[in-house]
Amino acid sequence: LAYHPYEGVALDADEKSRLQRDLGDKNFLILPNHGLLTCGLTVPDAFLHIYMLQRTCEIQLRAQSSGVPITQIPQSVLDRTVAMTRELTRNTGGGDIKTLDGSIPWPALLRRLDKRLPGYDQ
Repeated sequence: LAYHPYEGVALDADEKSRLQRDLGDKNFLILPNHGLLTCGLTVPDAFLHIYMLQRTCEIQLRAQSSGVPITQIPQSVLDRTVAMTRELTRNTGGGDIKTLDGSIPWPALLRRLDKRLPGYDQ
């Protein structure tokens, strides 16, 4: 996860190099007070990344607005959860955010779009 500070309306061509620099080798970029940006090897990957980042931000805001102090999860629990998820999702990309593969949900999302908005691709 990377961050890029808000510089105003993104019309300055010079900002491109700063966006690249701040993104670095990450696939997820938060632009505070501005929005979210994700990258992926394919359109399904990038879509899955932006969907997950958006939902994560929504959940975080809801948790913070509850007024209940947020408990920091111990690193050992995070590490164990990642290891277990990788084992459960072997060869599907799940569990490793760097290689998260959108190819599994993408066909289902396209079928859903076909039902909700027939002819969208015309």
